[in-house]
Amino acid sequence: MNRLKEGFAGYVNPFGGQKYIVPLKLEDVICFVFWSKNYKPFIEKLKTIEHMGYKFYFNYTITGLPNIFEYNLVKKEVAIEALKDLSTTYSPKHINWRYDPIIISDITGYDYHIKNFDYIASELEGYVERCYFSYAIQYGKVERNFDKFQNESGIKITDPDANFRIKLANELADIADRHGIRMLTCCGDNLLSQKIGKAHCVDGKIIEELFYKNGFKHGEKPTRKECGCTDSADIGTYDTCPHGCIYCYANMNKKIAKTRFQSHDKNAAFLGYTKEESDKWIEEVKRAESEKRIEDIKKEKNKKGGFNATLFDYA
Repeated sequence: MNRLKEGFAGYVNPFGGQKYIVPLKLEDVICFVFWSKNYKPFIEKLKTIEHMGYKFYFNYTITGLPNIFEYNLVKKEVAIEALKDLSTTYSPKHINWRYDPIIISDITGYDYHIKNFDYIASELEGYVERCYFSYAIQYGKVERNFDKFQNESGIKITDPDANFRIKLANELADIADRHGIRMLTCCGDNLLSQKIGKAHCVDGKIIEELFYKNGFKHGEKPTRKECGCTDSADIGTYDTCPHGCIYCYANMNKKIAKTRFQSHDKNAAFLGYTKEESDKWIEEVKRAESEKRIEDIKKEKNKKGGFNATLFDYA
């Protein structure tokens, strides 16, 4: 909420470390796409955000996995009730239910997912129209977390083969269809069929349908292989979520994430950092932008046969 009041947020590229400033004034934001596993604490704030004139829709993850996999989450019944509240307040079209990721293990096998998915889908019938899903992707850091989890819990996690994935996905799609829900696969093009479409978690077409009947200019910008997302800016930060999900690729270290969450500075422009750090980076970014503008003007002047130095007040 402080970011909206100030009109901008900062974020750090988790791979290269570059710092960026994202404008958040009303005229700068086409739509917010919010992601969460528990919207209950956020519902009252949404009313304020809507009153300010912002547009938004939701990716809402409800997997219903045993607590040992997602040990710091609210019960699925609480999450389901919050989703119903969102859907009633806005509309089913505003919500992507994410049954994501699908974990196959000793205690969450094929039959488990059939029963679990059917229960959640039946609860959400009439409240959602789309379900996005994927199987857990075992990136290096996820694989390390899985290994640690298996050693500590004695529960074996398996990486199912293509036939298993396709068979389960199609059966889940049949269940979803019976409850009026369309299945879409996130980064799993081998699962595409007449039953299963391609997911776009940040989806320009959904934004058009909800808010811009005459359309708006947008294009795809995949974040990984087989991703179909529309170009967007992610202002989240790795190692800040305390949910502790073992399959999470955005937390390298759960203890660090918990510490950063507990020490959150609500006045900082960069999530997960202090206001002092943030203020320093804001000045650095503005200075770099100012220097780039000067260089651009210099190049343009040189093309035309002359250059006069121009000073900018980047503050």
